[in-house]
Amino acid sequence: MKPMLQSLKLKEYSILPGFMFSLGITMMYLGLLVILPLSTIFFNTTSLGWVNFWETVTDPRVVASYKLSFGTSFVAAIVNAIFGLLVAWVLVRYHFPGKRIIDGLVDLPFALPTAVAGIALTSLYTTNGWVGEYFNLLGIKIAFTPVGIIIALTFIGLPFVVRMVQPILQNLDREIEEAAASLGANRLKTFTKVIFPEVLPALLTGFALAFARALGEYGSVVFISGNMPMRTEITPLLIMTKLEQYDYAGATAIAVVMLVVSFLLLLLVNLLQWWSRKR
Repeated sequence: MKPMLQSLKLKEYSILPGFMFSLGITMMYLGLLVILPLSTIFFNTTSLGWVNFWETVTDPRVVASYKLSFGTSFVAAIVNAIFGLLVAWVLVRYHFPGKRIIDGLVDLPFALPTAVAGIALTSLYTTNGWVGEYFNLLGIKIAFTPVGIIIALTFIGLPFVVRMVQPILQNLDREIEEAAASLGANRLKTFTKVIFPEVLPALLTGFALAFARALGEYGSVVFISGNMPMRTEITPLLIMTKLEQYDYAGATAIAVVMLVVSFLLLLLVNLLQWWSRKR
């Protein structure tokens, strides 16, 4: 009888408040800060009606902004996943002068205002900028193109990948790699079969965070994109434009589409992360 009662306990003894009290505080916190604001978006959209809603979200200008926002965010997240893993590897596995400074610079996009980042990147990559003028000689234009947007989104998303992967690499026992090498595995096989499977869940999490951050980025992109409709106009800017025109229902309709698609994509990434951990 006693083991049966123990199995029915929801939570073992803890110094924190009881399970029901903690759960109530958690649900209230999430409800007020997350669920209630998001449900308000769906509620405001109902005033449009289905026909007007569909016309708003399928407008060619809006669809072009969807493609640009999701496409550039995905590419930037992929770039961050590759180079973020490389940066984390260097910071963990090597000791060199100035390492602490470089480690601190990784967090700079967190502290830097996005508008400042946008102005700096724009002045750097315009046709008369320090970097842009050399690309201009080759006939490559960066600022006011999707390439410039990808650079801005990569800049603000890099810390998410590095800070997710770095602790995993620090906790990874090097004796495992030495054991793989003693069994005849070369460096490539050791990385693909031993190190990468351990890092993959954290890498997917960093990718998801960088992707989600890029989707909602506004300040750093509006300067370097040029905001040309059908070409370099991102969805957050289109939402702001409708709000300035007092078209609140239209703004929330576009936001609903962004919210639903983002949720589905993040759910897919979380499923991949769960699958990799299970393996």
